[in-house]
Amino acid sequence: MHCATKEGTFSYLKQYPKYSMDFYRFNGDFFISSLGLGTFRKEPYREENYVLNYKDAVKTAVLNGINHIDTAINYRYQTSEREIGEALEELFKEGKASREQLVITSKAGFLPLDFPFPENPYKWIEENVVSKGLALKEEIVIDQHCMSPGYLRWSVERSLENLGIKTLDILYLHNPETQLGYVDYATLLGRIEDAFVLFEELVKEGKIKAYGIAAWNGFLYEETHKEYISLMDIVGLAQKAGGKGHHFKYIQSPFNLAKSEAYGFTNQKAPDGRYYTLMQAVSGFGLQFMASSSLLQLNLFKSKFSPKVGETLGTSEFNDVLSALQFARSANVVSALFGAVDPLHVKDNLTLAYLPRAESKKINTLLGDANAL
Repeated sequence: MHCATKEGTFSYLKQYPKYSMDFYRFNGDFFISSLGLGTFRKEPYREENYVLNYKDAVKTAVLNGINHIDTAINYRYQTSEREIGEALEELFKEGKASREQLVITSKAGFLPLDFPFPENPYKWIEENVVSKGLALKEEIVIDQHCMSPGYLRWSVERSLENLGIKTLDILYLHNPETQLGYVDYATLLGRIEDAFVLFEELVKEGKIKAYGIAAWNGFLYEETHKEYISLMDIVGLAQKAGGKGHHFKYIQSPFNLAKSEAYGFTNQKAPDGRYYTLMQAVSGFGLQFMASSSLLQLNLFKSKFSPKVGETLGTSEFNDVLSALQFARSANVVSALFGAVDPLHVKDNLTLAYLPRAESKKINTLLGDANAL
């Protein structure tokens, strides 16, 4: 097999018998760690971001109980994917992990350019996307986002090449709300439907196992906001593209102590036509929620947390990072992502593997306290 399997991921978790019973969650297809390693880096154009290398952090994560690795083709202009690929190649060659044990996810939608950064990015787009017939100029929004089927297919195939694998366990359509304000909502839905038709083809070809949408604010805004996306509309598109057996299964959206709308803001219709929170609606449609930005790109730590946070979450004896991750991986979350370049930070965060998730009433207690942070 060239993807995560139930048997493979179960054999993986058996290596960590001392971890809490709920550190790994079974989603019907595989067992996945409730903490995942992300590889996003702010301000990728800064040269210092290329001195860093995620390879050791990836290897440390996999060798210590994290089997969920998340990336995107545009992260650091394809560098993040390539470093993950180097780590996976070494792990597989050394016999320390197998492909069937790991959940590997990536995203398509943003134009990745390439490293080293091209002197003329507009020329790169013209030569690599437009001139090759992957997309029309009018399908590229603000010179950075494109959802044409030709481009998305190229993006997935390039991601597989960068990662050195044959199949992505999850492919996310990346921040489609980026296009709203430049195209109307109906046009956006049409483009998403075309993308979903392609994704169903990629499933049949064995290049992806399932797909979803990774959004930033699209599912979290109020319904009247120009960048709001209706989950009910999206599920309808998946049903049109793939029928009742469609492979649209995941929503990735921010969830952290400061950005908690997915849990507490009622703005999405569920199958019964009533409004619920995003997490509730995701569950109502039979989908799964992955938490991104668990640490809000470290912006959570500009000041120390209130002692109540650790007391409520059972993390008083640990640092604020662990409290934040404990919050993010709880609630109705399958797995919560954090970024780390330093292998020691990965190991520190895995202290949580010994603790059960926080109960919903604990989350409610914190979110009901306006001064939690």
